[in-house]
Amino acid sequence: MQLFHIRYRNAQGALMRILNAVSRRGLDLTSVHAEYAGQDHAVTLLLQVSHKQIGQLYREWNSIVDVIEVHSSPAVRAEAEAGWAPHPPASASVAEQLARAALA
Repeated sequence: MQLFHIRYRNAQGALMRILNAVSRRGLDLTSVHAEYAGQDHAVTLLLQVSHKQIGQLYREWNSIVDVIEVHSSPAVRAEAEAGWAPHPPASASVAEQLARAALA
């Protein structure tokens, strides 16, 4: 597993171009976290990639005009399991709340 950290300007379509580079290669998006980071925005992606795919992704992301910085690090197993646990769909929690309200 590899963690990719990408800083970009929030121009129209910038995040979609970043994500499209991943989907075009048929890679599963294990985790995506996008947030405001000062004057720019940042996205962190957790992906299972080969060494060759890392180079391809770096090349493509750096060719996007709005991308400011790209770097990556190997994901530590504990970090991948603890910090990046999938969240249940929002609709599931709403349904549970409605069921609890109905029982009360």
